[in-house]
Amino acid sequence: MSHRHYIMATAGHVDHGKSSLVQALTGTDPDRLPEEKARGITIDLGFAHLELGGTSESGADTTYAVGIVDVPGHEDFVTNMVAGVGSVDVALLVVAADDGWMPQTEEHLQILTYLGVRHAVVALTKSDLLPGDADASIAEIRQRLADTPFANAPVVAVSASTGRGLDALRGQLTQVLRSMPSPPDQGKPRLTVDRVFSLQGIGTVVTGTLSGGTFRKGQPAMVQPAALPTRIRVVQHHHREVEESGPGTRTALNLADVSVAGRAAADAKAVQRGDVITLPGAGEASEVLDVWLEKSARLKDREEPAARALQDGSRGQFHLGSGHWPARLRLLDRRKLAPGEQALAQVRLEAPCFAFTGDRFILRDWTERWTLAGGVILNAVSERAQVRSAPHLAMLRQRAERGLEPASLIRSQLGCDRAVLEKGWLMQARVGEVELAGALAAMVADGSVIRMDGWLADAAWLSTVMKRAALLIEEAHRKHPERPGLDLAELKRDLLPRLPDEGFLPAFLNHLLQQGYTREGTHVRKTDHRPALPPALQAAGEKLRAALLVQPFEPPSRKELLNLPQGGEVLRFLLESGEAVDLGADTIMASAALTRAARMIRRHLEGTGGASVSDLRQLLKTNRRVIIPLLERLDRDRVTLRQGDKRVAGPG
Repeated sequence: MSHRHYIMATAGHVDHGKSSLVQALTGTDPDRLPEEKARGITIDLGFAHLELGGTSESGADTTYAVGIVDVPGHEDFVTNMVAGVGSVDVALLVVAADDGWMPQTEEHLQILTYLGVRHAVVALTKSDLLPGDADASIAEIRQRLADTPFANAPVVAVSASTGRGLDALRGQLTQVLRSMPSPPDQGKPRLTVDRVFSLQGIGTVVTGTLSGGTFRKGQPAMVQPAALPTRIRVVQHHHREVEESGPGTRTALNLADVSVAGRAAADAKAVQRGDVITLPGAGEASEVLDVWLEKSARLKDREEPAARALQDGSRGQFHLGSGHWPARLRLLDRRKLAPGEQALAQVRLEAPCFAFTGDRFILRDWTERWTLAGGVILNAVSERAQVRSAPHLAMLRQRAERGLEPASLIRSQLGCDRAVLEKGWLMQARVGEVELAGALAAMVADGSVIRMDGWLADAAWLSTVMKRAALLIEEAHRKHPERPGLDLAELKRDLLPRLPDEGFLPAFLNHLLQQGYTREGTHVRKTDHRPALPPALQAAGEKLRAALLVQPFEPPSRKELLNLPQGGEVLRFLLESGEAVDLGADTIMASAALTRAARMIRRHLEGTGGASVSDLRQLLKTNRRVIIPLLERLDRDRVTLRQGDKRVAGPG
């Protein structure tokens, strides 16, 4: 029998029987606080577990294990409600038969919609109080749910006190879960912390909803946004110790080396509600997020403060996962956001949070009385300065319009950044590593992305930069055919402003060298380029070459060569091209003469066993101005070895 795990949250108005229904379904009373018992209402999050038997779509016997988060319905505790529904797969929307649709029913519905919840079952509670059948009440609910993701959600009349409809509700829940895919394991586990406590002899324990991956006993972990290193001592799933826990589960972790927030002695390493447990290297916290924001069309023509247009620069409370942060909103493509409208925006937090691109959020007013808007994060780690740039705005628009699938993320990121380091790229996004690798491989195969030395580059952009480099090199060959190529320093100065990062330059140069170019010392040239004197210098070149070769072992001094017509320019060319060799001091020799001299000296030393400077000077019929720097050069090249006053043959 297979097991599939899901998270379900309740939603609905206060006193509509959410907690009573959870207790009737599971046998667990989710109201755990004394104050909740005394007041008779849910104040904070409560938790329970439900197992439903059934079959999968393939017909296999399947157990649907459902972690239930029971949320408060009172308007004073919507903050706690949002903390409970941030990572759920399905909603149990509760409407009391005696009250009908109420303000928090409507607000909770909008919150679920903003958070991207697409599956729900509606429970018409207290149906035993109806004088007749529930058809009219169900019809009203259907009308309220029209034009929402839950328009076709099953509606079941139930009574927690009599048990009426509970089996039918379980059956409808099973059917909904049967049609849903299991929460994916993307290799990026995140546990959004909603409870923290300390147990004597055990230490700090956190509970929350686990998504995106699997946590295992003994694993190193990280508490975000403070980046506190920790280790998972124990993993529990519904009060049972397990070796590992996967996505779609309510999970408890016993963490080492961290404490409970609020204890003064350990605040520096404290964990609290709103924190996220991740793996090391999963990303970084940020105070600036780029988002796609929407204001519900259901607020049109309403008089409540939530229906007012949201102004650029507004302050509010940003809710993500189980936490919330004071924030200021910057609208990027309009001055205000009215009900039914969407906009690109930047959220600037007063403290960092840990988020993924693709996470959904809620925006409430500063006093936490009204839910104003919601949306999805398009870029989880942003900067204030870059948001108005055209490439950055284009990236955000592309993600908003084309979605956040792996191919869209890749195209939009490279369209903005042009080139990125592949290692760890898009780690902080709600896409699986396998899916991301597959999309990237397809784009490399079709030529739209170039992989090079650990970098990924947009092929179209890279082509323009390559053309620019080719133009610079060809221009250098045309203007200065006597030079070995374009000086690398000059190439770097021109290209660096066009590159996304200076670290990309070595990868770019390597790519350039694979496209018909050659690096020679500090220059780069076309592979088929051979340095040649320009026409204006060719006559002077022949004169200087002839001067070096008249007496090859006793060439003119440097000064004499420079005094020849255009001697400086020609001599520089001969040295750079390798036709001549600078032996130092006042001596320059033709390369062919140096090679011939080295062979003659080597042959002589091998025959005699050694020779003095004077012997070798006479061998070449040269003078001390030439023989001394020549032998020093041959010593460096290991053609000769100096032993006292003599030279012997070396290994070179």
